[in-house]
Amino acid sequence: MWKAALIFYHLSALGWPLQAQEDVTDAVIRPQDCSLDCIRQGEPGCEYCRITTSDVKTALGFKTVDMFGGCIPKPCFDLLGKEDPELCQHYVRAPNDVKVELVQESNPKSDTIVVSWKPSYYGIAFLRGFQVLLQTLGGSSFACQLFLFHRNLSLPASHAQKVYKSDPFSGLSLGSQYAITVMALPVPEKWERFYQSKIFSTRSCAEKNGLEKCKKDWYPKHIKVEQEGTEVNVTFNLAPPNLGIRSYFSLCYANGMKKYTDITPSSSKNKTHHSYELKGLQEGTNYTCEIAANEVDAVRTKFNVQVLHIKKGGTSPLSITPSLALMLPVCLAVVAILVVCLAALTRRRPQLHMKRLNIKPDVITQDRESSTQEEVVALPSQRLSPPRLLMCYSSNDGPAHINAVMQLGAFIQQHMATQVILDLWDSMSVAGEGSMAWYCRQIRESDFILVICSQGLSIKPKLPEQEDGTEDEEAERWLDFGPSTLSSDVAVQLVGEEVGRAKARGQDLSKYMSVIFEHSEETDIPTELRLVSHYRLARDLPLLFSHLHKVALHRPGGFLKISSISEEGFNKLPAGAALQKAIHEAGVERRSNRRHPVEAGK
Repeated sequence: MWKAALIFYHLSALGWPLQAQEDVTDAVIRPQDCSLDCIRQGEPGCEYCRITTSDVKTALGFKTVDMFGGCIPKPCFDLLGKEDPELCQHYVRAPNDVKVELVQESNPKSDTIVVSWKPSYYGIAFLRGFQVLLQTLGGSSFACQLFLFHRNLSLPASHAQKVYKSDPFSGLSLGSQYAITVMALPVPEKWERFYQSKIFSTRSCAEKNGLEKCKKDWYPKHIKVEQEGTEVNVTFNLAPPNLGIRSYFSLCYANGMKKYTDITPSSSKNKTHHSYELKGLQEGTNYTCEIAANEVDAVRTKFNVQVLHIKKGGTSPLSITPSLALMLPVCLAVVAILVVCLAALTRRRPQLHMKRLNIKPDVITQDRESSTQEEVVALPSQRLSPPRLLMCYSSNDGPAHINAVMQLGAFIQQHMATQVILDLWDSMSVAGEGSMAWYCRQIRESDFILVICSQGLSIKPKLPEQEDGTEDEEAERWLDFGPSTLSSDVAVQLVGEEVGRAKARGQDLSKYMSVIFEHSEETDIPTELRLVSHYRLARDLPLLFSHLHKVALHRPGGFLKISSISEEGFNKLPAGAALQKAIHEAGVERRSNRRHPVEAGK
């Protein structure tokens, strides 16, 4: 009898923690330090474990895990499915309630986040873990964290209310956008509804540290405009000395005119405010002016200046004698009669000449009226969906060039009514079907293919050979760039071969285009791509729009003009300003590489 009571006591003691765990809702579960052996054997202390990159390398025996930012595409099969393949064959729905929390840190130049989520109760009994992917929006850098449950764990539906958290993601650039993706493991064969994504922005420097500590975000807050006659004086507050801003600039524009003023205050006179004079402004004109620190991408403060008409005095009025007062109306009447007669003769002579030539005056009048009209050119209505544009580029020109490519794709998609296909925007599909298979399918399905030509296209990347069976560190360095580094360059070669075959068969080449940025040269365009239309950006954005939508820029009686893609108007949009900045930075990087070339093999 006592043995039965003892057994019942032990069973009850084992059941108490489980019952208490099920009653707690919205509990926060954080990652644990466990070994892969502990997870595979199903020991109780390995409920929610972080899997490091070194663990994956040790388990798989190769180092290509760096290509995926610390994770692998199907971790359940590779890490848990060897002993029991059935563990990784069930469907699990995507997590819910994905949130991003900012973590306080001492580094003033970066942010740190922690991601939290709740698992879905659909398939929760077969849940084996989570994979959290962080990717720079508009960039190629990413990081990944992998978390696994032990193989004997089977979660009840009540655990769908528990909150799971990731490890901190640190070193995130301030004022940047990121995309976070949380996947439920195992990943199903049909890649749909198994992950949740969320786009978030890190804090700006001013939000984290205060405006007075951020050189890029500082701007003049207090501006006072004083006008005495035609003299316009402007007073503004100076930046704090710790920012190291020594010069400023002012830009005023009106009616197509611009007036630029360099401002260099003297720190010995006044350290808080400075006054300067706006010169060369026209009377009777309203100007919109901007003032900012003379720094790259400095925030500008706008103010208005109205230059009034100044009545010039000092001239004595003419003394009119009585005789002149009587003669003046008569003279004015005679002058008026002469003007009327002269106008009648001037108008009569062309009409007589037209009658001799059998030309009707109303035809010329009608032509003049029609020449002042602007025709509205509409886009072709037969297309039900926007054209699909695949963008290919070289990854050998550095991160600034890749950023320019990303910003160009964002601008085309936002303001040129085009669906842009870019490998770095679809990393999940690229990893799922393979980069080259993905490129071949996109080349086949896209309406247009745009190749961004640069100096890097002449570089043929090759993995360094390994000697005597040893691992080559240079090969690892190539792999660390990401899964699309080499495939993007190979895709450009595929496009060149497609162009050559189409030309040989006499097919239409309008599907293919090549572009270069302002800092590039015509020689950067490969020989096979010189057979297709090529444009220089951002100058030829209207021509590119015309090509994509098959509309004429000029036609009799009308012309196509869209301010958002014009050469002088595109940079007024946020996406256009970002594109202009990215192209400028890519040019700076290219010139820097010319001055400091990197020797091959080093």
